[in-house]
Amino acid sequence: MVGIAALLGGLGAVTIGFGLLLAVMALVQPFMDPYWIIGNLAVGAILLAAAVFMSFDSLLERMRSGEGRRAGKYGSSAILSLLLGLAILGFMAVLSVNHSRRFDVSESGVHTLSQQTVDLLESLEEKITITAFFAESEAPPIRDLLDRYAFVSDRVDLRFVEPNSAPGLVDELGLTTESLARGVVRFEIESGGSTNLSEFSESEITNALLKLIRATDAKVYFLTGHNERRIEAEPGARASFSTDADSYGAAAESLENETYEVASLLLASVGEVPADAAAVVVVGPTRPLLESELAALERYVEGGGALFVGIDPRAQTNLYGLLESYGVTLGDDVIADLTFAVFGQATTPIAAEYSVTHPITSLLREPSLFPVARSVRLEPSAESSFSILVKTGPESWAERDLEGWRTTGEAEYGPGDLKGPVPIAVAGTLPRVPPIDDGMEEQIMVHGRIVVFGDSDFATNENIDALRNRDLFVNSINWLTGDIEHISVRPNVSRASSFQMSQVEFRAIQYLSLFVLPEVIAILGVVMWWLRRRAH
Repeated sequence: MVGIAALLGGLGAVTIGFGLLLAVMALVQPFMDPYWIIGNLAVGAILLAAAVFMSFDSLLERMRSGEGRRAGKYGSSAILSLLLGLAILGFMAVLSVNHSRRFDVSESGVHTLSQQTVDLLESLEEKITITAFFAESEAPPIRDLLDRYAFVSDRVDLRFVEPNSAPGLVDELGLTTESLARGVVRFEIESGGSTNLSEFSESEITNALLKLIRATDAKVYFLTGHNERRIEAEPGARASFSTDADSYGAAAESLENETYEVASLLLASVGEVPADAAAVVVVGPTRPLLESELAALERYVEGGGALFVGIDPRAQTNLYGLLESYGVTLGDDVIADLTFAVFGQATTPIAAEYSVTHPITSLLREPSLFPVARSVRLEPSAESSFSILVKTGPESWAERDLEGWRTTGEAEYGPGDLKGPVPIAVAGTLPRVPPIDDGMEEQIMVHGRIVVFGDSDFATNENIDALRNRDLFVNSINWLTGDIEHISVRPNVSRASSFQMSQVEFRAIQYLSLFVLPEVIAILGVVMWWLRRRAH
């Protein structure tokens, strides 16, 4: 072929080639537009037919000659090579679907399921059916997230339903028009039980699964009556995590998401820690406890109870004596770090040195943030039963000349200060033998558990989502209550560097990048080849 016929033949070969390639891909990609495939094949056939018609006489003459036989031989070889290449591409496409792998190159791993979610999915003993009710145009973002759950566990059965195409199912489940407007994800467990969800972050989905498969039987009490951090809004105030920055409302909600029951405890009014208490939390007290309250806490811990204590610097509380009896001393100091702290705030150190052997911190890799904290030290007698959970950076120190600091407004490491890394939290067990009972042949050793932080601000509404603060608090409660198998690294709830697009926008970008642009480049290549050939 020469002249325009050669150009038309080249263009026809390109469009037919892309049409065949798209047809192979359509076998494993159901979203492929059939009109695009048919259009390429039809246009390619028309162009090739036009090229053959325009150069029919010359082609007939070449077919009769030896050159025609050679061209036919090489042409057949080229066609077979093309078909073989298409077959290989199709085989690779099938393999990619049946043996897929996922890669997340985002900065903070927002497209990778958290360790908590993966552990939960891998521990599933029953089949979970997830049904997502979404319009087709709204489905891609939630489909991408739910696909990760189904990818990790073969016990997750995922299906998407267009609400308008299944009115009977919608009525049977009692889904309202208002809820369907936002979309609904329904979770059902094989043994019975279901729950619906209208918030679609990984944290919300994982919490819904936890509540579905785990029974609520552990109760955590937050001590009140001594100006501790509240878990409810003040009387007459509207509950809001953003406005009630100093409370523990978000921390309590995190525990509820882990299926704990949470309640306040006014110990002075009941006399003893309730028998159903899995753990007692004392955070931020600034007034002394009654002697009867201290004695009740001591009896609770020594009887095998679990106690979480967070006390800020210079807090006017009388819990120090109880903690010191167990070998834990809270320093009369404030930790400062000019190197590894929030910018411009030396008294808000960032701590990243965790105990790699203790269950609370063994999975943590990212640092935690502690606004205005004090040191926590272990006496030699307690070192065998307690572990240091967290330490601040090597350039930090615990400033003990607080009066001088307040007077001058400047602090620097000096004589008497505690050089970093400074311990900021400890955890340990307290073996206690119960009173001797003549009717018992053998005494049972009871182990109480204690976690002590030299700070309570780290888990307030304002700071709980900073770095790994939430994990540090919830893991501590998990360990105290003996729920060690659910200690984990939870989903990130901040810095989600994702981009959402509509179904139409997604399809447009998909076709432009995968099909349109490569075909345009191939067509331009044919045109350049024809122009160069014509110039010679």
